[in-house]
Amino acid sequence: MSTTTYTPGQVVEKTGFSLDTLRYYEKIGLLDGVGRTAGGRRQYRDDDVGWLEMLRCLRDTGMPIARMLEFAELTRDEGTIADRITLLEEHDRDIEERIETLLRQREHIRGKIAYYRSVQR
Repeated sequence: MSTTTYTPGQVVEKTGFSLDTLRYYEKIGLLDGVGRTAGGRRQYRDDDVGWLEMLRCLRDTGMPIARMLEFAELTRDEGTIADRITLLEEHDRDIEERIETLLRQREHIRGKIAYYRSVQR
């Protein structure tokens, strides 16, 4: 069975993470078990790319690195599904609160735009 592998450069293109970020995530334990070629070069698999896409989602939605590490640790133990759900539900509530705050702030800005347009004439 053939497994697709990717060079670090290909993973950078696929995920948008920098090489430094990939190395950092591996160093701190967010990215675990990255394979190596016989020459010692990193060799990523589809599972690694999928995991990085999950990390991108968590990071882009504001999850702190420490919380991402907690989630990563949970995913390494099959008996932690309930804990993973709880962590993701908490993050989802945080996202909802930020969206509500942004919508209120947007309305304030739109009000200011309308005011400036009215006095510009």
